[in-house]
This record gives sequence, C-alpha cells and structure tokens, in this order.
Amino acid sequence: MVKIRMKKLGRKHRPYFRIVAIDGRQPRDGRIIEELGTYDPMVKDTDSRVTMKPDRIKYWLGVGAQPSDKVAVLIRKYLKKFEDLAAAQAAGVPAASAAPQS
Repeated sequence: MVKIRMKKLGRKHRPYFRIVAIDGRQPRDGRIIEELGTYDPMVKDTDSRVTMKPDRIKYWLGVGAQPSDKVAVLIRKYLKKFEDLAAAQAAGVPAASAAPQS
C-alpha cells in the first residue's frame, strides 16, 4: 500500500522533511515513488514552512494512498492555500498578488 509520509533530511538539531509518496513497506528514508512537497519546521513564519504539489497529492489520495497522521494535518491546513496559488498561476496572475493577505 502506498503511504504519504515524511522523509527526514537535514542534520542533527536542524531537521528538514520531504513529503513523499512511498511504498508502506519501505523504511522511513527508503526509496520513494514521488516527491510531493517539503516541510521545514525551523522556519519562523509558519505559513512558509510547507510547500506542496496539490495536484499530485490529490492524485495519490484519489488512488488510495494513506497519509500519515502528521501529513494529514499539513494537508488539511495548507492544501487549500497551494490549490489557490496554482489556480492563480494558471490564470496568469503574478504570485505576489495571488497570495492571500492576512
């Protein structure tokens, strides 16, 4: 079964994760099927910590991939933001004006 989970990179006391589609039998840092995004917990601005490929995440969820608990939280929190950003880029709106103002 395919899982969507995080692959740990970085170094000691400086973690960095890739959000990946991976065979559930592979070890945490094993051979991946596809990279779907990144998560950097050391970035101070919480909205800048995550990058995602929303179309590919939706594809993998559609074919039955199971997200880990932590990845499911990130998907719930940030997927809408990246979908809006991708739609704005497809419509030809510059990324700076497409970002939501808070």
